[in-house]
Amino acid sequence: MPQRYERLTTPMVRVDGELREASWDEALAAAADGFASTPGSATGMFSCSKATNEMNYVAQKFARTVLHTNNVDSCNRT
Repeated sequence: MPQRYERLTTPMVRVDGELREASWDEALAAAADGFASTPGSATGMFSCSKATNEMNYVAQKFARTVLHTNNVDSCNRT
């Protein structure tokens, strides 16, 4: 498969409104800080009906315990 040159090859973080390259540790820490500073009512999780019941359970458990949100939906109910 040919290399697509417009793809990112290193993680990026935004500092003072500008994106810059970062290490994986720094990028993951920035993502974790972003999730931690977002109130649970502003986040949500959507899972898929093609996933197993166990995977949907883990998704809702992650949303409720890590993201602190009850906003969990799935296309299973359609």
